[in-house]
Amino acid sequence: MSKTSDLLTIGSKTFQSRLLTGTGKYKNLKIMKESIEKSNCEIVTVAVRRVNNAETGHTGLIQSINWEKIWMLPNTAGCCNAEEAIRVAKLGREFAKLVGQEENNFVKLEVIPDQKYLLPDPFGTLEAAEKLIKEGFTVLPYINAEPLLAKRLEEIGCATVMPLGSPIGSAQGIRNKANIEIIIENSKIPVIVDAGIGVPSEACFAMELGADAVLINSAIALAKNPPLMASAMAKATEAGRNSVIAGRLPQSSFATASSPSKGLISEKSN
Repeated sequence: MSKTSDLLTIGSKTFQSRLLTGTGKYKNLKIMKESIEKSNCEIVTVAVRRVNNAETGHTGLIQSINWEKIWMLPNTAGCCNAEEAIRVAKLGREFAKLVGQEENNFVKLEVIPDQKYLLPDPFGTLEAAEKLIKEGFTVLPYINAEPLLAKRLEEIGCATVMPLGSPIGSAQGIRNKANIEIIIENSKIPVIVDAGIGVPSEACFAMELGADAVLINSAIALAKNPPLMASAMAKATEAGRNSVIAGRLPQSSFATASSPSKGLISEKSN
């Protein structure tokens, strides 16, 4: 992917913001709405099963967001196998149509049978992705930071890959740096670091590694002041992106003086 473009391109859509946010875990919908606005994000994830089942905190969620400005990214959270994920993805596409996004075929694909560590199933993810792509979906798969899987998902037509930085909601930061760097180096589609980011410096670090975007939910929603944290995450994401474009000073084993070496007092005295 180009590291100098101002726009994030996913499938046939382009976005200016490189921060994606979620809609879960907020204390109330008012705080969620304000946080989304402060984040300047253009894409938010919506857990289809939780909205469909009217779970606590999700009732009225769809009506709370201005879908003329925000692109819905339905996700298959809560799905344990490929069959469930495919069914929920189709329901998510209908949700998008209900809010006026008739052409929205996006789906954040999550297949997570493990309820302790919430690690995604690589086999179920690949199976579901293949079938959803054939049905015209723009698939954004959530995966462990596994370079070979990431490449395979790219080859079958996924629009992005979304490797986790560390387990969902853990706030452990980027624990898979080496593998994420390999994924970024070898990817021709956007790489979005998803899960584990706890503070703005970690969002910035993910972008400095060369990620095309980050997705952050818990770190914003569960902060003491979610709207303020959302604003901080937006600034950190932008700073990390600008750092990559600007080009960092190469690291050196030796010190290099920042002031001129000519005209020193020792030279004049000689």
